[in-house]
Amino acid sequence: MRTTSSTTSSTSSPTPSRALVLGGGGSAGNAWLIGVLAGLADAGLDVTDADLVVGTSAGATAAVQIVNEPLPDLLSAILDGQPAPPPATTSAANATRPRGPESDLLERTARVIAASSDAADMRRRIGALFLELADPSDGISPNPSTERWRGVVAARLPGHRWPATRVLLTAVDATTGEQIVFDRDSGVDLVDAVAASTSGGAAYRVGDRWCIDGGYRRNENADLAAGAARVLVLSPFSGRTRHPLAWGMQLAAQVEELRAAGSRIETIIPDADAAAAFGGGMMDPAARPPAARAGFAQGRREAERLAPFWRG
Repeated sequence: MRTTSSTTSSTSSPTPSRALVLGGGGSAGNAWLIGVLAGLADAGLDVTDADLVVGTSAGATAAVQIVNEPLPDLLSAILDGQPAPPPATTSAANATRPRGPESDLLERTARVIAASSDAADMRRRIGALFLELADPSDGISPNPSTERWRGVVAARLPGHRWPATRVLLTAVDATTGEQIVFDRDSGVDLVDAVAASTSGGAAYRVGDRWCIDGGYRRNENADLAAGAARVLVLSPFSGRTRHPLAWGMQLAAQVEELRAAGSRIETIIPDADAAAAFGGGMMDPAARPPAARAGFAQGRREAERLAPFWRG
């Protein structure tokens, strides 16, 4: 299978007028994203009509969900308490300390980040760690961690074919640290693309490459919306980063880049009610219903502010 790095293979795609960017944020963050988008739509502003949707980690799952299933249905599934498959164990921007094995991995990745000289070095080092956790053996035989994670991801997606809407999903090559962007022209199955973008605990094999969570590129990857006239960014982790600010991984740096290139940008980050709803941590599936409810209320409040921006 063929993947793309740095840019997508659909270079002939027209410049988008409006782009929607969905950042990573674990199980609770995914629910908050769905809640915000459903709240916006309920108040009369459906931003899923974007020309381009960029999804990273939990945002990659949300990106595919919102272009394949009505927002009310997605929200109801969360609020009705339908169990969500467990999330990847950690992510690049997660600053919420989980418990048990997740806490151990968070500490290990923090040590890797502290020992890295720059973002490229960090990606290679994190990739090496996640390859070790995946135990890829000969790199050819079916890998249990890949097969298991693919099943989890497939179960949470309402559709398994690339949609007509242009969707970009991010990942990082675990061996080289190279930045990867999947799209419908990449020759990669949609489920594999989402699984790679959400592989925050062990490397995931796509064809002959091993991939790790797209959040190690940047948690929001808003720079992939470059050229869009208007860009709306939803960041469950409030735009923060675990990396040194000098690396430019934080949302503020991405916003500055896009504005310098001529795009208009608006962002939504969790308000106080949403932050409280996350409770025991972004990776806690039990936080999904309260996070979705808080996101829905926040989306309804944000609709009036964002309508003139989105509609132009």
